[in-house]
Amino acid sequence: MTTPTRTWREKLLTEQERPASIKARSNAPWLAVITVCFGAFMGQLDASIVTIAFPAMRAQFHTGLGAIEWVSLSYLVTLVAMLTPVGRFSDVHGRKLLYTWGFGVFTVASAVCGAAPTLAALLVFRVIQAFGAALMQSNSVALVTTSVRPADLRKALGIQGTAQALGLALGPTVGGLLVAAGGWRLVFYVNVPVGIAAIVMARYLLPRTHHKSTMEQTDWAGLVLLGATTSALLLAMSAISGLHLGSSAVIALFVLSAVLLVAFVWREHTAAEPLVPLSLLAHRDMATGLTSGMFAFVALFGMLVVAPFLLDARGIHVAIAGIILTALPLGIGIAAAAAGALSGKFSGRLLTVTGMLIAAVGLVAAGLSGSVTALLAGALLIMGLGIGVFNPSNNAGIMTSAPSSSAGLASGLLNMTRGLGTALGVAVGALTYHLGGTGASAPEHGFLIASVVLAIIAAGAALVSRFGSRHAPGSAGGSVHYVEAL
Repeated sequence: MTTPTRTWREKLLTEQERPASIKARSNAPWLAVITVCFGAFMGQLDASIVTIAFPAMRAQFHTGLGAIEWVSLSYLVTLVAMLTPVGRFSDVHGRKLLYTWGFGVFTVASAVCGAAPTLAALLVFRVIQAFGAALMQSNSVALVTTSVRPADLRKALGIQGTAQALGLALGPTVGGLLVAAGGWRLVFYVNVPVGIAAIVMARYLLPRTHHKSTMEQTDWAGLVLLGATTSALLLAMSAISGLHLGSSAVIALFVLSAVLLVAFVWREHTAAEPLVPLSLLAHRDMATGLTSGMFAFVALFGMLVVAPFLLDARGIHVAIAGIILTALPLGIGIAAAAAGALSGKFSGRLLTVTGMLIAAVGLVAAGLSGSVTALLAGALLIMGLGIGVFNPSNNAGIMTSAPSSSAGLASGLLNMTRGLGTALGVAVGALTYHLGGTGASAPEHGFLIASVVLAIIAAGAALVSRFGSRHAPGSAGGSVHYVEAL
């Protein structure tokens, strides 16, 4: 009997099986990990690459810091709102399918972002770009978790987490070089060729989703409440940072965000199919991991926002500033290289606590570096080492606390809280820099205040991690199953 030929619509809306020659390879799981790292890297790179282009954008669009920071916040708010529902959709309809479509949307949106004629148009295109990034990022950790054997999980998650953190940290470095070479529009155009290559890799190297879950309905009310809560909070913080809103409007926004948060929690408690299942958050490793991960990204991204403004105020060329900021991802990379050896000797809790304490020390040192740029670079290196030690173990603790049928949801929650941390990092960094920057030494003083606040947040991440359970050295947990790559 002849197999019917599928229509182009069926091909676009169903997951394609990998070629038999790829599936049979002994390194097939690692080819999937490498493919996922493209999405992890590019999604986070685009969240941070624009920060060093803020001065150039502000000059072209003739606006202030409070408005221009929404080039990042519009992207991040969309990520926060979409990551969890997209994670649930991927568990039902296929993680490979949504991941591949995500890269397609992301690539097209990047091209139109680069051609945006006005700030308003750019913000709209950034929202579309973030939707594509959500399709990628919500599936990244889940695809890794379900593609490798349990014994390799911590190593694989370390690689994926490092790619994600490096993308976030390398954004200002790559952005500085691109802005110096051809202006801020290049920070978006650079995504196009990478996106095309990643789509091809996803088609041939990622496994199909064999272990799917079911979902009766979508929690649209929860989705709206989460997005509105985050937007109100970040808009209020932006207003304090220089966005022109009256004091009564700022107070109203803070009150509104609190009311919406209460409504969101109530909705998730009563919804039949909640956007964020509170039962999943009841697991200690899940709750502490997500919270400490959010705090860690507040500290990381807060520094990536304030450091470019400090270097710009000192008159340092944008390309040189980008190179100086390379010290941060360099530290992450060094720690990642040692991640495998460390996880085999020390518990996950010890590594997460120690990592964030190291990051806090680096933040304090950065604030005290004064006008000595070399000291700032050294402090950023220390901070990167701490983040690099923290990330792999924190990722593994979160993912191994979730059942395999909810891997996409857990991955979405992980990336949602990181996105929220990144957005809060933009707001907290800009706010503390703005409020602390007074007098003749405004840039240095504002940077010092911002660094100390971010160090306190990093120490908070270490404290939260302290309450997580103590995994045995090298343990990958017990609830995630190697099913997709078989």
